[in-house]
Parts: sequence; structure tokens; C-alpha cells
Amino acid sequence: MATVLLVEDDETHASLVIRSFEDLNMERIYWVSDGEQALDYLLHRGMYVDISKSPRPDLIFLDLRLPKMDGMDVLKEIKRSEDLRSIPVVILTTSKNRYDIQNAYINYANSYLIKPLGFNKFQELMRHTCIYWLAWNILPPNSNTNININAQNISSV
Repeated sequence: MATVLLVEDDETHASLVIRSFEDLNMERIYWVSDGEQALDYLLHRGMYVDISKSPRPDLIFLDLRLPKMDGMDVLKEIKRSEDLRSIPVVILTTSKNRYDIQNAYINYANSYLIKPLGFNKFQELMRHTCIYWLAWNILPPNSNTNININAQNISSV
């Protein structure tokens, strides 16, 4: 089963992402709401020191506009770390700013997605994204993923 880290400060957006994962039987999603928590989780600091409660993610969804530490700074730290840089990072944001898009890719984001308006479009984006990254894409060898997505859910895409 895949482990996903969602870094999102908006509770409504986080709920939509989590619900989309649950609809695809993706049960191991961990949510943190600011940039500092994201790095604490990834580096097993503070309340995330217990690796069994904060396992290494196979995929990270990262918002850019975060409290305490900006998402772009979190991305830079992830990609600087030899232990973390192989984890795919998908930017999931409302920003259409060309500078943000360019800066994300310069700092080795693996994908840049703009959150659509409306529940159905958001859920469709998440469904396609989950299927691509966690079913069809081959994750790095140090990943702990063994995915079994319900075929009925895939056929509805």
C-alpha cells in the first residue's frame, strides 16, 4: 500500500484530497498543515520521531502557500536531502503564477497541478493523479509501495 504525505493548510482542500484517496482505497495518507510540520514529518523530528507513525511517503502533494514555511522552501529542502530527493513531489496549488510554475520545476518538482474550482473537477483531478502516480508510474526502489487499486474505480475514469 502506498504512503502519501499531503501538505495542505486548507482543511476543505485536504478533505477533498483525502476523500479522493479513500474512494480509490488508498488508505495511507498522512496530512500536515504547514511547512514546518512537513519537514518534521519527513525528517522524523518532534512529534514525528516515531517512524511507525510517520512512514516515508511514496509521494508528496505539496501546496505552495503554507503557514510557518512556504511550500517552495519545503520543496527545496526535500530536493536538497539525499534521503528525500527521490520522493516524487506534486505541487497542488491555486497559483497560476508563471514565476511559481517555473520556480517549482527549477527546484525539481515532479509535477505542477492547479486546483480546479468545483468538487467534481477537483475529485476528477485527484483520481487521475492518484492512478498515474500510484498505479501506472514506477516509484523509486526504496519505496514501500505495493498498490492494489480497485479496478472498478479505474474503469470509471
